[in-house]
Amino acid sequence: MPATVTDNAPAPAPADTVASSAPSAAAPAGPAAHAGNGWLVAAALTGALSVAAITLALFSQQRIRSLEQELVRRQQDSQGQAIEARALAQQARDAAQGAESKVGVLEARVAETALQRTQLEELIQQLSRSRDENVLADVDAAVRVAVQQSAITGSTEPLAAALRQAEERLQRLNQPRVERVRRALARDLDRVRAVAVTDVASLTIKLDDAVRAVDELPLLAQPASRAAPPPRAAAANGSAASAVGAAASSPGPGLGAWWAWLQAQGDWAVGRVWAEAKSLVRVTRIDNPEAVLVAPEQGWFLRENLKLRLLNARLALLSRQFDTAQSDLRDVQAALDRYFDRSARRVIVTADLVRQVAGQARQLSLPRPDETLAALAAAQAGR
Repeated sequence: MPATVTDNAPAPAPADTVASSAPSAAAPAGPAAHAGNGWLVAAALTGALSVAAITLALFSQQRIRSLEQELVRRQQDSQGQAIEARALAQQARDAAQGAESKVGVLEARVAETALQRTQLEELIQQLSRSRDENVLADVDAAVRVAVQQSAITGSTEPLAAALRQAEERLQRLNQPRVERVRRALARDLDRVRAVAVTDVASLTIKLDDAVRAVDELPLLAQPASRAAPPPRAAAANGSAASAVGAAASSPGPGLGAWWAWLQAQGDWAVGRVWAEAKSLVRVTRIDNPEAVLVAPEQGWFLRENLKLRLLNARLALLSRQFDTAQSDLRDVQAALDRYFDRSARRVIVTADLVRQVAGQARQLSLPRPDETLAALAAAQAGR
C-alpha cells in the first residue's frame, strides 16, 4: 500500500530564521534524515505496490479477455454443436419415421404370411384327412341339409332319403369306428318312417274335386225336378194301347174292347192328374229355414263364396298353415249342411271329401336326427 503524509510532520521554518538557527540545527540532523529515508521507502514501496497492482490488473484484464474469447469460442462451438445436434435429431426423427413405416409394412406382411400359413395348414390338414373322415364329414353335411329341407317342405322324405343314403355309404365303408354311427342312423330312420306326415298333394287334389263339384250341388231353395209318370199310369196306357190293337184286329163287333179302352184311358188320365197334383206340393224337413229363403242370384254368390273358402284352404295347406285350413274347412262344412240338400248324392260326396281333408290336415312335429349328429361328432373327434 502507498505511504501517505500525515499532519504530524514539522512545518518548515521561515527563511529569516534559517540562518540564525543553522548552528543549532546541525545537531538534530540524524532524526530528520531517518524520517526522509522512511518516506522514500514508503514511496518506493507504494510505487512497487502500484506497479504490482497495475501489473496484476493488466494480467487480470488479459486473463478476462482470454476467458471472454474462450467463452465466445465455446459459445460459438456450442451453437454449432446445437445446430448440428438439431440437424442430427431431425435426421434421426426422419429415420425413425421411415423405420416405423417399414416396421408397419413388415408387420402387415408378417400378418399376411401368418394368414397364408394358417390357410396352407388347413389345406394340408384337409388334404391329409383319411377317407373315413371325408365320408363322415360328407354324411354330416348331407344330414344337416336334409333337416333344413324337411323343415322347409314339411315332409320327412328328404330326411329319410338322406339317412338311407348315409347308411348305405357307411355300410360300404365297413369300418369298426363307424359302427356306432350306423346304429344311430338306423334308429333315427325308424323314427322318421314312423311319423305319419300329411300328404299335401293328395289333399289338394281332393279340394280341387270339391271346387269343381260346387256348381252342381243342389240347394235347398231350388225346386225339385218334375217327376216321371207313375208306373201305374204307364201300365194303364200300355194296356189301353194293347186293347185298342186287339179290338182293331178282331173281326167281330168290338164294343167290349172299345169299352175297355175307354176305361183304360180314364185310369191313365186320373193317374196323370194325380201325379201332376203331387208334383205341385213338396213336403221337406228343413232344419234351417233361412236356407229356403235364398234367392237364385244369392245362390250364385253362395257357390262362389264356397269356392273361395275351398281355394283358401288349399293355399293354406300348400303354405303349411294347417290352422287356417281347418278354419276354412269348418266354414265349408257348415255351409254345406245349412244351404245344400244333404240327401243329394253329390252333396254327400263333396261333404265326405271336405271331412277327409279336415281329418288329415294336421300339424305334425318332424323328428330330428340328434342321435345321428351326436354319433357323427363323436366319430369325427376320434372318440
